[in-house]
Amino acid sequence: MKNKLGLWTATSLVVGNMIGAGIFLLPAATASFGGISLLGWLLSAIGALFIAHMFSETSKLLPHMDGGPYSYTRHAFGDFPGFLMAWGYWISIWCTNAALTVAFVGALSTFFPALSANPVLAVGTGLAAIWLLTWVNNHGIKSTGEVQLVTTILKLTPLVFVAVVGLFFIRWENFIPFNRGGVSTFQAITSASSLTLFAFLGVECATIPACSIDNPEKNVPRATMLGTLVTTLVYIFGAMSVMGILSATQLQRTVTPYSDAAAIIVGPQARYWVSAGVAIAAFGALNGWTLMQGQIVRSISRDKLFPPFFEKENKRGMPARGVILSSLLVSVIMIMNYTRGLVEQFQFMTLMATMTSVLPFLFVSAGYVITVMKKRPPSNTRGWLRILVPASLAFTFSLFAILGAGKDIVFWGFALLLIGTPFYIWNFWRRRQHALREL
Repeated sequence: MKNKLGLWTATSLVVGNMIGAGIFLLPAATASFGGISLLGWLLSAIGALFIAHMFSETSKLLPHMDGGPYSYTRHAFGDFPGFLMAWGYWISIWCTNAALTVAFVGALSTFFPALSANPVLAVGTGLAAIWLLTWVNNHGIKSTGEVQLVTTILKLTPLVFVAVVGLFFIRWENFIPFNRGGVSTFQAITSASSLTLFAFLGVECATIPACSIDNPEKNVPRATMLGTLVTTLVYIFGAMSVMGILSATQLQRTVTPYSDAAAIIVGPQARYWVSAGVAIAAFGALNGWTLMQGQIVRSISRDKLFPPFFEKENKRGMPARGVILSSLLVSVIMIMNYTRGLVEQFQFMTLMATMTSVLPFLFVSAGYVITVMKKRPPSNTRGWLRILVPASLAFTFSLFAILGAGKDIVFWGFALLLIGTPFYIWNFWRRRQHALREL
């Protein structure tokens, strides 16, 4: 128990990984829709809660199974679909961590302007953050959890302040007209929700290191639902306050909506502590996703779908090889952003990885029904409805998120998954040859 995460630390893993630096920009990204974007936030929040419910319920059926989206998919559909989920998810974490590092360096440039003018200094700072957190994650699960808990509390402070205190500074005329986009109400809501749903990526994070969480059959589902609910409240009330404080024109022109709103509430000095919140948000999310990159590859290696190289743990029980190799790849992708001629490739890779982050939601939602049939099939119609209704809604929202990402992202996301197929075939052949030699 001393070396495991408790309920609150596991919850901070969910909240911390969901709330990255991007949330500080989203109110500006949805400003063109007007106040109706709040309904988009609400719709995506409902979808995220249904998806979180799927992970929560599946974790109760498979409480001692690490790997979350990968292991749940493999249990329901078999080795190959499970491998594809793990392969795509692992690559998406590299791209996510590279983007978080860039966001962290960008936020620090508010305090150290040289970071925005000197690419070498920016790369050095980014590499320092990546490898500091690599060391923390190899030092033990408790160290990672403590950093995650502290950074989550610190990042929530400016967001909660603007979300709560900002309600008293709202000017209701800023919500008029309610639909500014010039499209139908339905189209405005769905377009806004397709943007905001990606802010909820990370609902699955407590399920990935399940065996490193104390009392996983209770704490994993609790952390998943509680973390998603906390994040939902912060998102919706934060968006409402920012949109109510700033006019639509101001929102569309700004790249720091939370800072601008805080400046109106407290004064110009508030811009700095909100910028500090952005930096802490990116740093905390980078810490949490660094944990994920080692845990997911260890899980698939234990199931013999990856080489045994990744399964080995250090003396503190951490999958050091997986974490270090992943951090090397994250470093390469991050450097691309500061290399002239490779910026577009960096942006392309982060977009391509988007779908591989969402696709597991679809498989886990469908796989939940199969897992129930294997483990605890209901004995009556009411029992089946309690299973099929939320699973169908979670599946629908997941499909909506995939389609909302755009055809290019969907196409290249599938291409990314197919790239892993030769690796799966090679590993299958290698295992077969090893089994024949054993005979």
